[in-house]
Amino acid sequence: MMAASTKVLVVDDSLTMRALISGALERIPGVEVVGLADGAEEARSMVASLKPHVMTLDVEMPGMSGIEYLAEIMESKPMPVIMFSTRTTDGAGETIEALRLGAIDCLPKPRVAAPAELNAIIAKLGKRIKSARNAPVKVPKVASAARPIDWNGRLLVVGGDASSTASLFNLFGQFPPNCPPTIVVQHLGPGLVEGMVEKLGSQVAPKVVVAQDGMAIEQGTIYFAPQGDHHLVVDAWPSGKLRLLARDPVAGERPSISLLFAAAAKAAGSNAAGVLFLDSSEDGGGGLKAMLGAGGYAFAPAESGGGHTLSRGMVTQPVPADGLAAGVLKLCSK
Repeated sequence: MMAASTKVLVVDDSLTMRALISGALERIPGVEVVGLADGAEEARSMVASLKPHVMTLDVEMPGMSGIEYLAEIMESKPMPVIMFSTRTTDGAGETIEALRLGAIDCLPKPRVAAPAELNAIIAKLGKRIKSARNAPVKVPKVASAARPIDWNGRLLVVGGDASSTASLFNLFGQFPPNCPPTIVVQHLGPGLVEGMVEKLGSQVAPKVVVAQDGMAIEQGTIYFAPQGDHHLVVDAWPSGKLRLLARDPVAGERPSISLLFAAAAKAAGSNAAGVLFLDSSEDGGGGLKAMLGAGGYAFAPAESGGGHTLSRGMVTQPVPADGLAAGVLKLCSK
């Protein structure tokens, strides 16, 4: 039996861009463009009547901006939304805010005269749309920092992508100022890691920094892997340091979540804990296996969706989505 098409609503104030994006989407097997809207007002009625599975939304629109409309969507009737923006590094703040609000990705708006760029965007867009249809929408929550912990020496590593942004804000928003030392690899678009670090650092209790080679790993700090041509690993534990390694991509990614997790497992063994927010990516699964094989602990998305599973060896324990932060802090406390 053939699977039903994924219905997409395209929202953009530019007639040319609506035609370009919808034309590109119609070339993707299993994707059906059910409507084109020029702004939030028209989109609201189309959402009600056409019931799309996924929406593409322009960040910059006259009247109600895409960011404002996204916030409305996530508050009233959450659905998977992919943002398009003409801005890259200069618009990192807007992009991170969109991801924090629950957008599953933010892609650069294609240029009509750049077919190679358009083809690359189409490939990623098609993949994101198909994975988004049945994925749980992650809505931001108001998080308050926990009480200081009596840290037990455990190292925490975290992996995710753009769709994990709201989850990362929710998790780290509940961390106390003296949180366990935490190392993060998040797959984001070019120029966005610095914006993520700046935005997150302004809203959470721990210190948040972009990792550098040779940095000491300290309690109370969250380290994000920089973008570029290096992987991020830890060289030893305890008293370890961060290292940037110039190696080939792993599972198509650099920096690699799996390589970070495997390095933490090798260095810390049972004193390593990992949190993976991706459930359909090649990067991350191998690292979790290495961590469990070394006697460490791993939180991963539950197969049923909407929660997590804590594993160590052959032992597993369900963890509700709203209990992840508490579970992680308990695991890293005496």
